[in-house]
Amino acid sequence: MKESGHFLDVNEVMKITGKKRSKSYEIIRTLNKELEAKGKITIQGIVPRKYFFERIGG
Repeated sequence: MKESGHFLDVNEVMKITGKKRSKSYEIIRTLNKELEAKGKITIQGIVPRKYFFERIGG
């Protein structure tokens, strides 16, 4: 995914958070589960950029 896109992939989450790949995937899964609970459709392995930054406070 491009950094200017609407979604973040694991590599971008790793870069932003400084966490390893497994922890970054865990973050993506957690955020996607939150979105699913709100009735949103999610895509495995990516997370909406806007929601990611809302949740991490960035």
